[in-house]
Amino acid sequence: MSIWWSLHLRREAASVPLARRFLLGTMETAGVDPDISFDLSVALSEACANAVEHGGDRSGLGEHGDCGAERPPADSGQYRVTAYLDGEKCRIEVADSGPGFPARRALRPAAHTEHAEHIERAEHIERAQHPEPVGAQPAFAAYIPCVAESGRGLDLIEQLADHVQFGNRPGRGAVVSFDKVLKWREGALLMV
Repeated sequence: MSIWWSLHLRREAASVPLARRFLLGTMETAGVDPDISFDLSVALSEACANAVEHGGDRSGLGEHGDCGAERPPADSGQYRVTAYLDGEKCRIEVADSGPGFPARRALRPAAHTEHAEHIERAEHIERAQHPEPVGAQPAFAAYIPCVAESGRGLDLIEQLADHVQFGNRPGRGAVVSFDKVLKWREGALLMV
């Protein structure tokens, strides 16, 4: 047995916890280990927050999401989250209609300690409760120090998932996809 779902969400901050709760509910129902569920839900939250912040040009949006002359036609004001759980892994994809990732993204040194990861998780929760205005930061920098206020989301996804891919759909936006091998609670519905 497997579970697959796809959500089409507005690029609004309120969509991030909605996607996270949907994933957590799915994994709870299926019987996924809570630690794995937490890691995937944080990674999903980071990918969704990235799509909300960088996933399109909001300058042409009217009060009710009307198409403005300044907005590129590819920007629907939405992004898509797709998740697939099977007996071995969970694969998640977040796709937006923004400008995409820069041609090359330099990786940050992997000198994170367990203490630093706990601090980053606590800061993530704080950011979720008190989000910064959309568009407050530039798209992506090639290198952002660990002490920076933004830009850590992609690195956090890389740390929490087993396999991560950052890509572009030509003329249609960015795609972040990641997966993680699942652990199950005893008596889980989807256990191998």
